[in-house]
Amino acid sequence: MPAADPVATSSARADLPLSVLLVDDDATDLELAAIVFGEHELDVHTCSGGVEALTHLRATPALPDVVVLDLNMPQMNGFEVLDSIRRDAALRHLPVVILSTSGEPRDVGRAYELLASSYLVKQRDFTAFEQQVQGFVHFWSTCLFPDRPVRLPGS
Repeated sequence: MPAADPVATSSARADLPLSVLLVDDDATDLELAAIVFGEHELDVHTCSGGVEALTHLRATPALPDVVVLDLNMPQMNGFEVLDSIRRDAALRHLPVVILSTSGEPRDVGRAYELLASSYLVKQRDFTAFEQQVQGFVHFWSTCLFPDRPVRLPGS
């Protein structure tokens, strides 16, 4: 009898890196975040605003594993984007992490009321931001997702 396969399930996305959608209207912040996230083995896509992000999510054949969303954006702010994601049956399951310069309790509370998966206050110091992203990547890389295989210990 052949040895058991260490992959409990199979998927077309099994060997792909963690997929992250970064949404931020500030071009400098978006580029910096893309660079720092890109230092890890991730598939990173960026959108410069809420409307663009929703259009992308609704059109893409492969949804990201996690959305990283800024709050303070013109035209459609992060709360509105998060609310739209949660109201859309095809998107509502997506983990959405708020990454904002605001640590205001009302913003944090509102994000969780809209079912944000987590809330991070963006670190302004570059080294601290790199460490913050490293923690984010470590956490989300160890999470299970419906379209990914379950790796058994020792595999």
